[in-house]
Amino acid sequence: MQTVIAFILIFGSLVFFHELGHFMFAKRAGILCREFAIGFGPKIFSYRKGETLYTIRLLPIGGYVRMAGEDPEVVEIKPGYRVGLVLDKDEVVTKIILNKKDQYSNIRVMEVEAIDMEHNLFIEGFIEDDEDEKKVRLSIHPSATIVEDGVETLIAPYDRQFASKTLGQRAMAIFAGPMMNFVLAFFIFLIIGFLQGVPLNDPVLGEITNDGAAKESGLKQGDVVQSIDGAEVSNWVDIIEIVQKHPGEQITFSIVRGEEMLEVPVTPKVYDDGEQEIGQIGVYRPFEKNPLAVFEYGVTETYFWTKQIIFILGKLVTGQFSIDMLSGPVGIYKSTEEVANQGIYNLMKWAALLSINLGIMNLLPLPALDGGRLLFFAVELVRGKPIDRQKEGIVHFIGFALLMLLMLVVTWNDIQRFFL
Repeated sequence: MQTVIAFILIFGSLVFFHELGHFMFAKRAGILCREFAIGFGPKIFSYRKGETLYTIRLLPIGGYVRMAGEDPEVVEIKPGYRVGLVLDKDEVVTKIILNKKDQYSNIRVMEVEAIDMEHNLFIEGFIEDDEDEKKVRLSIHPSATIVEDGVETLIAPYDRQFASKTLGQRAMAIFAGPMMNFVLAFFIFLIIGFLQGVPLNDPVLGEITNDGAAKESGLKQGDVVQSIDGAEVSNWVDIIEIVQKHPGEQITFSIVRGEEMLEVPVTPKVYDDGEQEIGQIGVYRPFEKNPLAVFEYGVTETYFWTKQIIFILGKLVTGQFSIDMLSGPVGIYKSTEEVANQGIYNLMKWAALLSINLGIMNLLPLPALDGGRLLFFAVELVRGKPIDRQKEGIVHFIGFALLMLLMLVVTWNDIQRFFL
């Protein structure tokens, strides 16, 4: 149960912040966002607030923000349709009712002759109760809704659609998703830094465990190590390397404690890591919680792991990294299970790494990914005009299908690796 909760929280947070980036910058550009979804497939939870329907869906393989104009509009009204109209005091249409019109009072029924809900915002036709049978042309309110089976859907005038925005606004709305994953990772490292502290590389002893050789020999937290068995020590890594090389062998720590210089004999306990025996004395690395150091830690850790993940992806491209080594949701779940048993700080760090990985993967210039869409924007910038939307849509559809196929292959590999 612990693993399930950890996986849901981590996965949900990564997808939520990714989609939040798209959502925030789309709204900032004035784009109508019809849905904010976590997951794909059937809805298991939905909540409407303002213009947007917030949903959680069954399949935990991502999420999306449905922006007006990106897909065909949900309702198309053609000439010959009989619709009910709700008007405000200025005779402007606020609701267009497609069916079950008898459930509404004070509506005017029109047989539609012409309608434009994107540019000129009008509806034209014959009103049934108009005795002289004259054609009526009415303005449609920019925030009007279409009602079908009792469900209201906002119309999307062209200035609220994705395509109407500048190239910079559209690119930012797409780039903001991966960007938020890097921001999330940075803040996770910040939280780790403030709660646990920032690991120092100084040759100073941190917390002493109660059952280790350091406690038994009299070493204390805060002791500054000068040398071990005569070998000068300048950082924490030096201490680890010397201790690990002497399992079960007595070594002498030359330390400074306050104003005293002490010689302390210590016999590291033997630990078998599965490959060889190494020495351990039961001392944690020293930490500090200076705000400047914590901020620097957040930046450097995010940068370091970004480089590492890009390096691994480079190996995949050059064939040095097999596709069998990739993990899907099942592999990530099993890895989360292992990390969860190592403590909350390791679990938080794991979440940060997954967030960086999600950001980088989405920036790859492949169809159906954010990077693929940004690539199309780059081509538009060079050409001075956008690529035909239908052709771009076909490319993204094929890319999405191939992405789902890759997901199935990776998931099957995970199942074979862990369960078969």
